[in-house]
Amino acid sequence: MLWISITKTTHPGQLPPADKLGFGSVFTDHMFLMDYTDKTGWHDARIVPFGPLSLSPAANVFHYAAEVFEGLKAYRRADGGVQLFRPWENMKRLNASAQRMGLPLIPESDALQAVKTLVSIDKSWAPSAPGTSLYIRPFLFSTDPTLSLHGVHKAVFAVILSPSGSYYANGFKPVRIMLEIDDVRAVRGGTGYTKCGGNYAASNRADGRAMAQGFDQVLWLDGVERRYIEEVGAMNVMFKINGTVVTPALTGSILPGITRRSCIEMLRSWGVSVEERLLSVQELVQAAASGTLEEAFGTGTAAVISPIGELNFKGEGYTVNQGVIGPTAQRLYDELTGLQWGARPDPFGWVCPIEG
Repeated sequence: MLWISITKTTHPGQLPPADKLGFGSVFTDHMFLMDYTDKTGWHDARIVPFGPLSLSPAANVFHYAAEVFEGLKAYRRADGGVQLFRPWENMKRLNASAQRMGLPLIPESDALQAVKTLVSIDKSWAPSAPGTSLYIRPFLFSTDPTLSLHGVHKAVFAVILSPSGSYYANGFKPVRIMLEIDDVRAVRGGTGYTKCGGNYAASNRADGRAMAQGFDQVLWLDGVERRYIEEVGAMNVMFKINGTVVTPALTGSILPGITRRSCIEMLRSWGVSVEERLLSVQELVQAAASGTLEEAFGTGTAAVISPIGELNFKGEGYTVNQGVIGPTAQRLYDELTGLQWGARPDPFGWVCPIEG
């Protein structure tokens, strides 16, 4: 078991009202830090007051983007307890990302213990209003103070917590998306399957163009043939076509989303046909034009389910399910959020209660 030293703040803060939370702008009293060197491995696990980090301006993370991160949530149950949702899957994915980026791997049990201990200490910051949660951001980055490009010799693993408001502050509504035909998000053999900051920074330009035209998200195509659907914005995506839910296969350029996996497993438990395969833009547009595209929705930690009411390809708009939320998307949202907040039974063993 990982030994963690704890230094508590002498100036504790206070959880703001739910309508003042937003996302990622308010932080709890404490953070977790642990150092790595190639000579000693991971060491000095500690929880300390939240505050600035001291890094050399030459730190590798600033110049070569040697970093990865995760995102998960803690949920306040009606009985006052706090629980996580499949956090062990986040720790596995963190290591998969770290391996691709040449960063040191961290024992998954240690990473999970760090998260659980920090949440336990700051669990008073987990809000209880409907739709709110305590967002958890583990991240791992290189601190080598040199501009030479080489393997990582020094690194830090950190976890911070941010109480967050409801993702759907204005209600659970379908979004408008635009197929992106110029920029690409990732290519096979690259970093598309990892959670590294470069993937997200590289998507900002296309997102900005889409929003300037009145759309909420972009729908990404593959980076080689520009033919196959990959992700929507920063989420995985699913389409219900002729009664079958189709989602792009994990070919190496798509993030293996934990919400995506949960949806697939939940749908199959209901007897719904699910296909993980290549889905061409031509097939999707034809389904939308013919009316066989019954539903479309994104899946991810932040939104859980984000229904799509319209998709646009080269200036041609296609309405999905008359622009309203479909029954599959609604049921998935209700079941997943009910399970996450402890309002519904957990037949899958996905919930992880926080003790103490």
